[in-house]
Amino acid sequence: MPFARPTLGALIRDTQASIAARLPGSDPLLRVSNLNILARLFAGVAHLLFGYLDWIVRQVLPDSADAEYLDRWAAIFGLSRQPAIAAAGSVQIAGTTGATLPAGAVLVRADGAAYVTQAAVTLAAGTGTASVVARASGAAGNAASGATLTLAAAVSGITGVTTVGSAGLTGGADQESDTAYRARLLARLQAPPQGGAASDYQAWALAQPGVTRAWVYPLARGLGTVDVTFTMDNRLPGSIIPASGDVAAVQAALNALRPVTADLLVWAPAGVALNVTISNLATNTAAVQAAIRREVQAQILLDAAPGGTIYRSRLAEAISRATGEQHHVITVPTTDVTAAAGALYVPGTVTFV
Repeated sequence: MPFARPTLGALIRDTQASIAARLPGSDPLLRVSNLNILARLFAGVAHLLFGYLDWIVRQVLPDSADAEYLDRWAAIFGLSRQPAIAAAGSVQIAGTTGATLPAGAVLVRADGAAYVTQAAVTLAAGTGTASVVARASGAAGNAASGATLTLAAAVSGITGVTTVGSAGLTGGADQESDTAYRARLLARLQAPPQGGAASDYQAWALAQPGVTRAWVYPLARGLGTVDVTFTMDNRLPGSIIPASGDVAAVQAALNALRPVTADLLVWAPAGVALNVTISNLATNTAAVQAAIRREVQAQILLDAAPGGTIYRSRLAEAISRATGEQHHVITVPTTDVTAAAGALYVPGTVTFV
């Protein structure tokens, strides 16, 4: 039977009753009594100690430990928290032919996010492409294609406003959350390493920076083969599919961990946008629409898997969770949808009619 921690009020009453029992004729219930003051003092100290014991109990179990002790638990089993990653990509610059944008130039987004050029770029025919990296690590540094960045300090011959290239600024990821880190630790405890089992490959993939979900396909290409695919959900919703560089990094990391006889192939799933159309929305306001879009996006990311099915009922459930939504009709999709082998649904456009 679990121990029920007494409340502060219960501790005060118990202490007062104990004093009254041990000092016949005293009345520790009197408001201005010294004994009443002592009873409250002792109860307060006991309450603090009970709180500390409660905190200790949380730390000695990995499924409830706070961040500091979660890190210690994970370190015992050889795990480390995924670090934050800075977004990177290219921007289009313009200006006078022959002008040079130096390495280290700072570009600033409207919300204050800063990016630094990695190499000097000399304009040819009045244009050029500069590689940039976000100054601060994290998913907030990701930027969509066409976003504008402004030079923090003027550079002779260079137009002050630049445009993010067609590939966007991607790859930025926040430090692994306590929830995700705890899930990896519990998976490690529940499925110990087995020298190259499917669960080992999944654990190795999930330990790589930016990787949030991974799927393993043993014997996919015949005896001795293992295929691994993954997503990076902390990026912009439209760019959770790993780029070639991400795939190469995970392939290299897993090559160093796999059994020497395994034929390992890491690949990126093909992203297929799942568009949703909603009609007869009872409360059709901008705020409700925005809430629905967030819920639908989160549901698709939660349920999507390579070759997996997105159930229409789950989409309806997600829409109903949105703050302010009362009732609706989903007109697209008209039924459950299943992705092709190797393909994975990603959030598309949510349209209201």
